[in-house]
Amino acid sequence: MYFFLCNLSLIDLCTTTSTVPLALVNCLKDCPTITYNDCFAQMTIILFLGMTECCLLAIMAFDRFVAISNPLHYTMIMTMRACFQIAAVMWISSFLMALIPVLSIPVRFCAGHNVVNHFICEVAAVLKLVCSDSTVSEMLMLINSIVIMPLPFLFILLSYIRIAVAVLKIPSTTGRKKAFSTCGSHLTVVTIYYGTLIPIFVIPQNKDSKDRDKIISIFYGTVIPMVNPLIYTLRNKDVIGALRKAAGKTKKIRLSV
Repeated sequence: MYFFLCNLSLIDLCTTTSTVPLALVNCLKDCPTITYNDCFAQMTIILFLGMTECCLLAIMAFDRFVAISNPLHYTMIMTMRACFQIAAVMWISSFLMALIPVLSIPVRFCAGHNVVNHFICEVAAVLKLVCSDSTVSEMLMLINSIVIMPLPFLFILLSYIRIAVAVLKIPSTTGRKKAFSTCGSHLTVVTIYYGTLIPIFVIPQNKDSKDRDKIISIFYGTVIPMVNPLIYTLRNKDVIGALRKAAGKTKKIRLSV
């Protein structure tokens, strides 16, 4: 569990550092600009990290399913070697799937000033500036959206259905509560993450959707990476105990002064 949490922390760290610093710098400029190479690099990184997080949340759901439904064989199934192999496949496949649609975007943009109607170089916003045929890129993005978002989400739902069935078979009430509590943090993260992304794909596009998408991108690019560590740490007994000890020491120091 902690191995995959380290991967989630790395994704959150990379997500914020790939967009927030440049966006803050541009806010201080009268005419913010970005080079084409930097824009394409940012698109690739954002798409890559988003796909990786979707896959990772599905893997973490499977990890919880194995831990609850088959606890005696958990260490035999989810070995460190297996975890490293799963993580390697996840990172490499997500990078390749993100790289292909970005590389297929035509490089011929319209003449004059090309203004991206977004805080960052987001794929849909950049595609609107392309004057040549972008059908291939749009089709690849659609395929990626279908493969990366609905399929992992369906896998998470199926995993939690199996988890619920396994938990209900536990005879003691204390055991059921303990099993469900191990999934609380992951369920919270999944709800926030997919609750943010689903409106982009489900709600029909209109004139107001541009501003809505920009607000949503800020939320999942800055707020979610900041909230994820809090969700996991504040539900951890060791972390809560450490915080209480730190608070107690601070109180003692203040009284002694």
